[in-house]
Amino acid sequence: MKDLKLLGSYLGPCKRELYLGAFLVLVETSFELIIPVLMADIIDVGVAKHNMAIILTKGIQMGICALLALVTGLLYARFAARAAYGLGARIREAEYARVQDYAFSNLDRFETSSLVTRMTTDITVVQNAITGGLRPLVRGPVMLIMGIGLSAWMNPRLSLVFFITTPILAAILFLVMRRVAPMFGKLQRAVDRLNSMVEEGMTAIRAVKAFVRGSYEEERFEEVNRNLADTSQETFHYAVLNLPAFQLTMYTSTVLIMWFGGNMILKGSLEVGNLTGFLSYVLQVINSLMMISNVFLMLTRSLASARRIGQVLEEQPALSSPQEAQEQVPDGSITFQKVSFKYKEEAREYALRDVNLHIPAGQTVGIIGGTGSAKTTLVQLIPRLYDATCGQIFVGGRDVREYDLKALRDAVGIVLQKNVLFSGTVRENLLWGNEHATEEELWEACRMACADEFLKKMPKGLDSDLGQGGVNVSGGQKQRLCIARTLLKKPKVLIFDDSTSAVDTATEVKIRGALASLTEVTKLIIAQRITSVIHTDQIIILEDGRVHAVGTHRELLAYDPIYQEIYASQMKGGDGLGTDQ
Repeated sequence: MKDLKLLGSYLGPCKRELYLGAFLVLVETSFELIIPVLMADIIDVGVAKHNMAIILTKGIQMGICALLALVTGLLYARFAARAAYGLGARIREAEYARVQDYAFSNLDRFETSSLVTRMTTDITVVQNAITGGLRPLVRGPVMLIMGIGLSAWMNPRLSLVFFITTPILAAILFLVMRRVAPMFGKLQRAVDRLNSMVEEGMTAIRAVKAFVRGSYEEERFEEVNRNLADTSQETFHYAVLNLPAFQLTMYTSTVLIMWFGGNMILKGSLEVGNLTGFLSYVLQVINSLMMISNVFLMLTRSLASARRIGQVLEEQPALSSPQEAQEQVPDGSITFQKVSFKYKEEAREYALRDVNLHIPAGQTVGIIGGTGSAKTTLVQLIPRLYDATCGQIFVGGRDVREYDLKALRDAVGIVLQKNVLFSGTVRENLLWGNEHATEEELWEACRMACADEFLKKMPKGLDSDLGQGGVNVSGGQKQRLCIARTLLKKPKVLIFDDSTSAVDTATEVKIRGALASLTEVTKLIIAQRITSVIHTDQIIILEDGRVHAVGTHRELLAYDPIYQEIYASQMKGGDGLGTDQ
């Protein structure tokens, strides 16, 4: 219930609609419960005594009650819908905002497909619980209490049937819900797996076609889809048992009341109208129990979804700005002091171990190393995408934990290993670097990144559409646009994480020459090609998460065996083993 309370806190202005909807259900139910009493009077007084005035009066009263019940029901539907969809919108906004606040370590705890499910399917389940569950949640208990009370008032002896059949139905429904409750969580996890499969298949559709693996992917999808179908069938196989239980109890109660009531009529201790009204209350009481059972099934499923939504909302961002945080980064100097890092606390090994480095402001530094040597991990600690597990990292002479996160990340521009462009035009993507950039600044950044070469050939230039994820440009063009976008930030530290691997050597030389003009910017270049770092002020070699060696090209070539091996493999016709990221 804690998770439902958490979601309820997001009702905000929709709370009034929710309470008003509940009140309208109460009014609607009261009107409906009056109708059997009026019907009994029509039969016992109007029909039995041929009193047309009573029949008309009571009939008009029944019609008014039915009309008022209809109006209040329609008003309830309006307010319930506004409450449900207003709540859903606010929760989605809150979830999305919370995800934006997450650090990389927070995002590592959730799969992308699971986050999508939590923002769509799970919220829809909660909305359905309100639109479809609020009415029976209020109506069921009211009908149950008032129905039993009015039936006992009409005939106490005959109402004993309720006190026998109702507990039996309640016990059956309790067992059903107890069995079904844990299955809804399993069902939502199956939806997660299906979404993950769809996301992966659609993202990698070109690779699937290139390797002619369509049949294999279809088999994988069929397996996940079948698992979801089987889980759904198993869950709802038990959930639908409440319907036959309801029908069994209803028909048993009807038969018993007809039997005992018929005998009472024959003995003259009960009138036909009273029996007819009493049967109406039987149906209403049993129906109220059915409503309550359906509500609990809905709540059980919505609790599973609310728990999953609550996990996203309650997840605290691993990184935050300190109080009285520093708003300015003085320069681009970088220092690592005894830095060690692991991605998870329970991990046995550190990804980085005992790193000590000093990079003066304005230097250009190359970083190379074999697969898994933690090159990307090293540079991700500088803008606090992750926090170091041990040790300290200084930028501009201050510990990175002392800076405001936004200020630090504005001062550190990073072109990630995996290039990301968004749907829209080239201009819209470049403005991510500086939303106030002028036309001249945009073209200057493109010139430095050598992106102007292909943009000038496009009919619309900067206003050319990139398509979803930048599918309308090649890998090398995408890299150059990402470099231009980062340059627009005018950072004090510029990090290239293998960001020129898809461009030709001549273009890379041009980019490197343009970047050389940024003398006050500290540049860190992670590269596979040794030619990308050969002219840097110093080269850092990482091996198994440790700093193996630091020096210039000439120094390392003279004494370091790992650097000599990389140089020989790339510059003298070797196979290039050991140089992949």
